Amino acid sequence: MRDDRPALRRCVAGDLDEFANTYWGSRALLSHGPDLPAPYDDLFSLDAVDELLSRRGLRTPFLRIAKNGSVVGDSQFTGPAGAGAEIADQVRDDKVAALFASGHTVVLQALHRTWPALVDFSTQLSADAGHPVQINAYITPAESQGFSAHYDVHDVFVLQVAGEKHWTVHEPVHLDPLRNQPWTDHAQAVGEAARDQAPVIDEVLRPGDALYVPRGFLHSAKALGGVSAHLTVGLHTLTRYLLVQELAALAADQVSLRTALPLGFDPGDPEQLAQVLPQVVELFTHELRTATPEALADRLRRRTWSSNRPAPLPPLAHAASITSLAVGTTVRLRAGLRCRLVPGDPLVLQLPDRTITFPPATTAAVTELVSGADCKVGNLPGLDDADQLVLVRRLLTEAVVVATAQ
Repeated sequence: MRDDRPALRRCVAGDLDEFANTYWGSRALLSHGPDLPAPYDDLFSLDAVDELLSRRGLRTPFLRIAKNGSVVGDSQFTGPAGAGAEIADQVRDDKVAALFASGHTVVLQALHRTWPALVDFSTQLSADAGHPVQINAYITPAESQGFSAHYDVHDVFVLQVAGEKHWTVHEPVHLDPLRNQPWTDHAQAVGEAARDQAPVIDEVLRPGDALYVPRGFLHSAKALGGVSAHLTVGLHTLTRYLLVQELAALAADQVSLRTALPLGFDPGDPEQLAQVLPQVVELFTHELRTATPEALADRLRRRTWSSNRPAPLPPLAHAASITSLAVGTTVRLRAGLRCRLVPGDPLVLQLPDRTITFPPATTAAVTELVSGADCKVGNLPGLDDADQLVLVRRLLTEAVVVATAQ
């Protein structure tokens, strides 16, 4: 694993290769603040919480409120916001304040879409880790607990921003849960394990500390002497089962597998199933054995590359950069944009939601433009200035590259 992964480095102390090989998906890990590059006050703070709740016009579901495992109904902290803003589900700061004062935990959801520093951080972390990222914040009053022991269906990094929180982590009762296998399916086993088994981590997180919790690991947390705030950075782990799902989807191209079952067929009758299952298994097995990596990759690209948005694109400034494009302008690939260049005639640039084609003569120039490095119009290989302007203007218009500050 590369060591030049700045967002992942802020979540994990020590060697990133060791984390990838020893901890990823299988073991919890506590990293102490002094062993990490910096605390997290540049990413989030209690002042940021107050600003979001009082000045940003948040609506549900960007906010949840809970206490001792019970989630408060939205109507208890939302309402219209006066003339010109009558939308009824806007967050009421006075109601949130009252609930927080009575011991409720405030959960700010999808901060990777609403708070600028975390928008940028999530974009970088997704590029570093190769998995989609979401970020929530949990703000808990002193001596309070928002949620009882449970597991998540995605991996998380817990980044302690303010205050102290006591975390308890236990081994899974259901290994590597998928997104449709929530902890409530195993609520009794979760409760018994949290009560009876020895924890693998039983520690207090202080500002600047980070905790990695793989999906399926049971965890709960309680704020100590003051207000606690932490970020839960969720990685929506891509699994082998995802490949199975897309392989099954590829089988829809086989006409024999699209054939109707017999008239009057009862799919709940094992005897009737036994009459058709062997042939279906044979046909499906053939499709699995003949599936190509190229066909599977095409489906996975369209399904997964859009899971995280690339870096924000300011529409007015970007439009101005298209208008003012000239020889000497410097551009670079839009941060966080997933793409793949396929040489040939035509040259194909694969993007999350589409493909763009170019003449083969542009191969060297396009390769440089999507490399992630700064590229100056006039210095691109293989094209004269006029053709470079045409090429770069098209990539700007497609929001593949952006102009950099001069």
